[in-house]
Amino acid sequence: MFENRHYRSRSKREGLIPFNITVKETDLHIQAESDLSKIAIREVLEQRGFVEAYMQIDPQFRTSLVPLPLVVSAAPQIVTEMIDAGNKARVGPMAAIAGAIAEQTGRALLKYSSEVIVENGGDIFFKINSDMVFSIFAGDSPLSMKVGARITPPCIGVGQGTDSTVQRRGMALCTSSGTVGHSISFGKADAATVIAQSCALADAAATAIGNIVKRECDIEKAIEAGQQIAGVEGIIIIKGKKLGAWGDLELVRIS
Repeated sequence: MFENRHYRSRSKREGLIPFNITVKETDLHIQAESDLSKIAIREVLEQRGFVEAYMQIDPQFRTSLVPLPLVVSAAPQIVTEMIDAGNKARVGPMAAIAGAIAEQTGRALLKYSSEVIVENGGDIFFKINSDMVFSIFAGDSPLSMKVGARITPPCIGVGQGTDSTVQRRGMALCTSSGTVGHSISFGKADAATVIAQSCALADAAATAIGNIVKRECDIEKAIEAGQQIAGVEGIIIIKGKKLGAWGDLELVRIS
């Protein structure tokens, strides 16, 4: 069902236990202070249940490639976050599904582990207590796994009007690709990576930005568009041999 995600073997964080869980189409690679597989599976089942139930109420939620309104005022949090993310990025709500599930699962695990990393097909929710470099997988690009973003927890949320408590709740780094994987993309970016505090938003924004990149010359235009999406804090785009970046992030060369 899933392509070979060999990049996962290079993401080990010292002091954390890695484990994988699979629920239907959801395939998560998780790192925490202990093996929390059972808790993670329960959370994924619950969140998928919320989404699937909402699809019965609003069938367009599953198929729309454009923003949708919320049709039920008391909808579950994951549904409202997906719709809000789609509206901000001007894409359909399902563009945020992988990131939303990663975040909801990660937040549930934070009750049992002070550090958590949840990766869902290139969409990552994480709460870390010290620096970490996230490498960017970009398919056949010569820059794939050769460049990364260093995240420093005390800097999370700077300039966003958040206090230190919110800054410690977690962060997101999500990547969309028009050349890797099975997700819908109208672009040809090898990687369009977005850093944000919301994983649903980062996922939707990465899709929107990646849709713009057909050629290397589109990188600048895509970054300019991404800057206009409220909540986006950093962008990295890789197309072939070219890379563009914007935001409060530190690029790192990976040997």
